[in-house]
Amino acid sequence: MCGIVGYIGKRDVAPLLLEGLQRLEYRGYDSAGIVITSPKAAGLRMVKAKGRVRDLEARVPKRFAGTTGIAHTRWATHGAPSDDNSHPHLDTEGKVAVVHNGIIDNADDLRAKLTADGVVFASETDTETVVHLIARAQAETLEEKVREALRHVEGTYGLAVMHADFPDRIVVARNGSPVVLGIGEKEMFVASDVAALVSHTRQIVTLDDGEMATLKADDFRTYTTEGSTTSATPTTVEWEAESYDMGGHDTYMHKEISEQADAVDRVLRGRIDDRFSTVHLGGLNLDAREARGVRRIKILGCGTSYHAGLIGAGLIESLARIPADAEPASEFRYRNPVVDPDTLYIAVSQSGETYDVLAAVQELKRKGARVLGVVNVVGSAIAREADGGVYVHAGPEVCVVSTKCFTNTVVAFALLALHLGRIRDLSVSDGKRIIEGLRKLPEQIAEILRTEDRIKEVAEAYAGAQSMMFIGRVRGYPVALEASLKLKEISYIHAEAYPASELKHGPLALIEPALPTVAIVPDDDLLEKNRAALEEIKARSGRILAVAHREQEKADHTLVVPKNEPELDPILMGIPLQLLAYHTALAMGRDIDKPRNLAKSVTVE
Repeated sequence: MCGIVGYIGKRDVAPLLLEGLQRLEYRGYDSAGIVITSPKAAGLRMVKAKGRVRDLEARVPKRFAGTTGIAHTRWATHGAPSDDNSHPHLDTEGKVAVVHNGIIDNADDLRAKLTADGVVFASETDTETVVHLIARAQAETLEEKVREALRHVEGTYGLAVMHADFPDRIVVARNGSPVVLGIGEKEMFVASDVAALVSHTRQIVTLDDGEMATLKADDFRTYTTEGSTTSATPTTVEWEAESYDMGGHDTYMHKEISEQADAVDRVLRGRIDDRFSTVHLGGLNLDAREARGVRRIKILGCGTSYHAGLIGAGLIESLARIPADAEPASEFRYRNPVVDPDTLYIAVSQSGETYDVLAAVQELKRKGARVLGVVNVVGSAIAREADGGVYVHAGPEVCVVSTKCFTNTVVAFALLALHLGRIRDLSVSDGKRIIEGLRKLPEQIAEILRTEDRIKEVAEAYAGAQSMMFIGRVRGYPVALEASLKLKEISYIHAEAYPASELKHGPLALIEPALPTVAIVPDDDLLEKNRAALEEIKARSGRILAVAHREQEKADHTLVVPKNEPELDPILMGIPLQLLAYHTALAMGRDIDKPRNLAKSVTVE
């Protein structure tokens, strides 16, 4: 969601901050702002604008020099998008500037108390309460002022603070919303996402919850909100700045769909063990005895990650014969779940910072559960909180909707399922069979991508639909869920997904020529039952698009995908449906990389 960028050093700060904000545009936002100063300047200078970063850039004066600054892209929570509600926010005297990601839960109470004390607010935001708390703090240093203010704050935050009386520093703090420091040569950066940093430095420090930092041009230090010093060792980011470029594609989504063959090859590389027909997953921190002691697996994720978890649960049950299920993380922690010591919990998140998933992990850890993470970002909060896990190595994903990360996450679950299965009762021959199937995936994905022209033609035939239904059975149902989500996210066509077996229990009432159905029809032991569902739809004059291993007579259109092992077929059947959503949205003129109302990294509840 919202993005933070900050810099302190010797360079002209405004161009650096604007470039950083452009790198963070994919996170989703509705306004932007920037505030700067320098040791020689008198006070703070600020520019804000509702709209895109380009709208902010158009407002920045030609003479806007400084060497220290913070900037922000806002995704509206408290108050509608407007210039006034844009960050940064200043106190009444214009001395304190704050940018903030997250939500201040007790903002209404704080606002009421501050208003009673005579403070006049300039915005509707929760963030402005923090600015006034810092400005009114009686402490002598900026660090102490921020700490004093935060003692009154309840909620989540990633904060960056500047003060006209302390122009040599930026103070930052984290509680539930990412804050990353970038270590340069006599210059320091801060951001909510490494995407804003990698063109300048690949040495980073990620703050933990309850941690703060002071940045100066030639130094930084980290400490807790209580004032205790913490140790911070920089790590090297594996992604390069070029990874965030479009690479000749018209959109990031198209680029990321096209990268999936290479991405899957990357998640497999170095992990397959042909000698024992298994895989190496060194980061699990789960030995064979512990793995055999697992009696149940619970997978937690949100949105696309939840759908990947549903496929993952099926893979684990099929290959490892361990009871497994997936649940939305956002629901799990509010239903007072029974936390079983024999259950292994797996948290799934692309960013590794998804708030609902992170909060579930923290609750599970508090209750003594063992938690693994399946994430894409090395060193992210969930990766650090978990007892072990698997990195999916999809590379940066810039488009708001996930494609390659979803695919790589499912492949990572296949690796985990194979690993657990071979420790338990999966035979050598079945292990070899799955390994052969995994090795086929990159070329089979490339084969599907070569049929894009055909998929585009089909998508244009359905672009006028007001609503669409997606159906699948067993392994096909999570594919239908994810395909339905992709279509609604970027085309804004209403879409629903149902198990094909549920058609007669209600959804069949919706079938008519104006409601197309997308059916997942793998060539497996449920083929005839899936064909029976197509017969039911066709008998009611419904239009059908099938995704199958061979042409389906009852379908108006069929997208044929290559066949792999039954357990791995869902990975391939999802690829053409990503392109279907893409080309449907393209035909409708949608903003594909930045769909309305959505954000890439959901770091608030």
